[in-house]
Amino acid sequence: QVQLVESGGGLVQAGGSLRLSCAASGRTFSSYSMGWFRQAPGKEREFVSAINWITGNTYYLDSAKGRFTISRDNAKNTVYLQMNNLKPEDTAVYYCAATPKMQRITQRAEYNYWGQGTQVTVSP
Repeated sequence: QVQLVESGGGLVQAGGSLRLSCAASGRTFSSYSMGWFRQAPGKEREFVSAINWITGNTYYLDSAKGRFTISRDNAKNTVYLQMNNLKPEDTAVYYCAATPKMQRITQRAEYNYWGQGTQVTVSP
């Protein structure tokens, strides 16, 4: 069982930055691939970024490449999403998720555990 708690969301102007954090409970955090997803009002939850727990390979939504960076600190049981050059279209609730799988970690259906979400609002 893994419990996830996100933090770091807020209101920022376009071009600004935020760093989201996701703290995980459980002693086997290092054995989970971690992902970030987001959901804007009236839209489906979409993949943003993920990090493979074995290889450390990272994956990004095309529109996030070059602006967002995912990282993890296994000693702190925490995964981060550094978001730079934010745009109004990045406005959404951002969710952290965990899966013991190594493949298809860009797919929402592969994740077993989810946080409660943190709101990110980017003003023009």
